[in-house]
Amino acid sequence: MCIFTPIMEKVIILDFGSQYTQLIARRLRELHVYSEIHPYNTDIDFSAVDIKGVILSGSPFSVNDPKALHRDIASILDHKPALGICYGAQLTAKQFGGSVERSDKREYGKATIRVKERDPLLDGVEQESQVWMSHGDSIKQLPQGFTLLADTKSIPVAAYKSDEGRFQNPIRCIQFHPEVTHTLEGSKLLENFIVKIAGCSQDWTPDSFIDSTVAQIRETVGTDQVILGLSGGVDSSVAALLIQKAVGDQLTGIFVNNGLLRQGEFQEVLAAYDTLGLKVKGVDASDQFLDELEGVSDPEEKRKVIGRVFIEVFEAEAKKMKEVKWLAQGTIYPDVIESVSVKGPSATIKSHHNVGGLPDKLDLKLVEPLRTLFKDEVRTVGRTLGLPSEFVQRHPFPGPGMAIRVLGEITREKLSLNQAADHIYISKLRSSGWYDKVWQAGTILLPVKSVGVMGDERTYEYTVALRAVNSNDGMTAEWSNLPYELLGDISNSIINQVQGINRVVYDISTKPPATIEWE
Repeated sequence: MCIFTPIMEKVIILDFGSQYTQLIARRLRELHVYSEIHPYNTDIDFSAVDIKGVILSGSPFSVNDPKALHRDIASILDHKPALGICYGAQLTAKQFGGSVERSDKREYGKATIRVKERDPLLDGVEQESQVWMSHGDSIKQLPQGFTLLADTKSIPVAAYKSDEGRFQNPIRCIQFHPEVTHTLEGSKLLENFIVKIAGCSQDWTPDSFIDSTVAQIRETVGTDQVILGLSGGVDSSVAALLIQKAVGDQLTGIFVNNGLLRQGEFQEVLAAYDTLGLKVKGVDASDQFLDELEGVSDPEEKRKVIGRVFIEVFEAEAKKMKEVKWLAQGTIYPDVIESVSVKGPSATIKSHHNVGGLPDKLDLKLVEPLRTLFKDEVRTVGRTLGLPSEFVQRHPFPGPGMAIRVLGEITREKLSLNQAADHIYISKLRSSGWYDKVWQAGTILLPVKSVGVMGDERTYEYTVALRAVNSNDGMTAEWSNLPYELLGDISNSIINQVQGINRVVYDISTKPPATIEWE
């Protein structure tokens, strides 16, 4: 049994595979309306009173492809109003008898829509407005019972709607992407849909989330004991404060040192939890983890070993405690989405440490109070709960820790080198004022050595890569433009202070196509 946050109203987003699907959800939440992403073919009861509207996402597929993704749109409109975006607009046109054909040339990038007819969806939108297009097919002819709302110089149909009475509920469709910032009035358009068409009240806030979540945890857990695996990161820390607010000292946190944390982090985090009044047990199992990782070089195998050993350690500690009925985890929404493959839309890139078999292994019921939130929403909730800035602003740190920041086989020597380099890097970011300007940073020890000269001696030592990115939720990221002077200072300090490293490089890759972590 999992605890899910009770929501009074929500908008369902059906994911047909667009790279922008999560952006749709985020934009709606910024407008104080809760949204959920589901695979396009999920069986959903759209008559449910808490569902206010439905959005059909874009897709990399063509509606004319024999293997195109389909959904019965009429059955949705029997219950709720809908908005079709890009592929959703093309699927709607094709499904009701319109014509969708391959464009003479692929339209990708900025375009200008020209409003032809006013509609609640376009209320307040300029007569001509910049939008972002990304499509290879175009709607050439609308089905009967639909009206054109806007076009561009390149395509005849940029926005359209179903005529009044055509369905039980209306559908609006747009060829462009309102969720990306390049669509200048995209937020206004989405707000028009959720408020003027779907009738949402826009009352989803951090305070309302905390109140409803705490109430449900208290009601569900009752007087049972809860254990929570803490990592020192913002997700598990916010989860701990929410659960503590609900059930007090019925919660016990377990913080496992897997030997793969940052330098000095185990002691620092335990001390910080103590100041928060959390009941936390620290377990140093670093030797157990590092012994099991000896000789392992494959990144996914590293994750599996770490996950298995963590379960063994956590299980041993949990069995020492009596009357425990619940296991709490800091799982957040991207963990849930990325761990479910949806035929292309959300393929599993790598396994997540928060989505695994620990609850079954321990025969405990599961409570995940943050599984509906994106990372920035977790931070907002943390601030509202009074979590200190050193937790709220702490950079994300991968569950496998330094195991995937030391590329290739793990040894204690290489791990120590990277921890020392990372400590210098993060300390320099803090002292220069750049730590809070960067979303995530860390060092990666490369499995190559290079020639260097120190004094009159030739060296043959390791290379470390610096990684710093800016992002909202980690799903996309830009490399951080750190000053050359700062990078030079960091490089000199690492090379001079960490014996075994003689070369420092800076990673300027974006995500996508790269990932934030190297493994």
